[in-house]
Amino acid sequence: MDFLTSINLLTLFAVIGGVGFIFLIASLILGDIFEMFGADADIGGDGADFGLFDSRVIAVFVTAFGGFGFIAAWSGMAAIGSSLVGLLGGIIFGGIVSAFGRFLISQQASSSITDNDLVGRTAQVTVTIKPGELGQISAKIGDERVEKLARIKGDSELKIGTIVKIVTVAGDSVLVETE
Repeated sequence: MDFLTSINLLTLFAVIGGVGFIFLIASLILGDIFEMFGADADIGGDGADFGLFDSRVIAVFVTAFGGFGFIAAWSGMAAIGSSLVGLLGGIIFGGIVSAFGRFLISQQASSSITDNDLVGRTAQVTVTIKPGELGQISAKIGDERVEKLARIKGDSELKIGTIVKIVTVAGDSVLVETE
């Protein structure tokens, strides 16, 4: 107990900030430390990968708490005042890191196109489609061009360049009809 009474306020905040900084460096090198151990306590909703309880956010909070508390104690504030300044600094910087992390995660895009993305889209015949036989269509989804084997829904032949609508996906091919 004598150890706790001999620690002054500056030392306490310096230790808290140092521990937070070491934790921050480990989180930056290893990624989200909590995920490494199977813990998932992120309060992000909507499948967010970067929540308030991400280890990097917590590390920044602890580092800022120690740093701002140290500055406040160094400028003469008492323990409660220094703690409140540290808490405010930790909340602000932790919030900034959390918001920035969510922004970066939301900018990620997936380049995989599912079968459901094709249904209802227009496409162009690139290999003639005869009744009961396979042909080929080309559809543009976003910036990506998709080539698919196609069958015609109906009895007419579709020549190269004909615009069609994709009705359904059946295995490796799609079923199309004229627009």
